[in-house]
Amino acid sequence: MNNVIVAPSILSADFANLQKDIMAVEQYGADWIHVDVMDGHFVPNITIGAPVVKSIRPVTNLPLDVHLMIDNPEKYIESFATAGADFLTFHYEAAPDRVKEIISMIKSFGVRAGISIKPKTLPDVIFPYLADLDLVLVMTVEPGFGGQEFMYDCAQKIPQIREKAGQSLIIQVDGGINKETAKICTDFGANCLVAGNYIYKSDNIQAAIRSLRG
Repeated sequence: MNNVIVAPSILSADFANLQKDIMAVEQYGADWIHVDVMDGHFVPNITIGAPVVKSIRPVTNLPLDVHLMIDNPEKYIESFATAGADFLTFHYEAAPDRVKEIISMIKSFGVRAGISIKPKTLPDVIFPYLADLDLVLVMTVEPGFGGQEFMYDCAQKIPQIREKAGQSLIIQVDGGINKETAKICTDFGANCLVAGNYIYKSDNIQAAIRSLRG
């Protein structure tokens, strides 16, 4: 578990002190910064756009892991790529008929490509694309809001994806991640964990990050 990538979600950070909160998790051992982008259509919440990604890019040397929970993701790939995203993950459900095209578009900007699936989506729908992907994000809550309870059934998709993809693929999990659920996910084969409230609402950020690695 020491090889587990920990990606704190700035959705749970203090937006009035975003630079401070990003620098804090970097100082305390985070591997990536996870940026949740929501449009109020694909999910029932609105968060941030490419200008915020551009503004935080100079603040940290950590990879910016941008999760697009938006309709028509292909319209926004270029703006997020040029803003400084290192990973761009879009939802299968937002563009089930355009998956290959969007993956190619992301990679054309020199950005690593990821795809995400919601809790009710079966993992086999993404199997045809695994060879082209750098990352698969398994949602263990319904996307849209932080602080939701972990869905154990969703975590059971992880070994199915790992068996098909092999060891090189990054399998990321987001939703209700804490010390206990992190172990469930990594035991199933995940190697990247997104956590928001568990890290940012902790009295000891460094200990919270370490605990996700076991």
